[in-house]
Amino acid sequence: MLTLSTSRADGEGEDVSGAKLAELARQLGAEEVEREVLADDRDLIESRLRYWVDERGCELVLTTGGTGLAPADVTPEATAAVIERPAPGIAEAIRRASQPHTEFWMLSRGVAGTRGSSLIVNFPGSPASVEQTAPGIARVLPHALALLRDEGAGHR
Repeated sequence: MLTLSTSRADGEGEDVSGAKLAELARQLGAEEVEREVLADDRDLIESRLRYWVDERGCELVLTTGGTGLAPADVTPEATAAVIERPAPGIAEAIRRASQPHTEFWMLSRGVAGTRGSSLIVNFPGSPASVEQTAPGIARVLPHALALLRDEGAGHR
């Protein structure tokens, strides 16, 4: 799990969104390998995503934060630079799940995609948004990961 927030990286406040993503991972049966809070720095984000996928071999990397329109919000650009194949339906499902809860849902620019056999998914930064959007993709993630492992999970 990767929380992208300069204020959280500076020690201001608790990483509630990261904790909510960790809970999602547990519900999916995933093992939490590491949880990290980084400043909104594109090069640093790209480097950490590559590290977790290429060196640590993480199958699923979930990020929270940095997906809005503020100048410091660079998570989508960093993720796009790292992924090899976009999975736009996942990001669209997250936005769709936000729509009933906030009029600002359309300002989220999060992306999702694969690098090798790993899946990277950007979630919004607010704890409420993580909680509201996670159920919208939770059922699909195990199937997506099985497909990336080439386990012939069967299509429905």
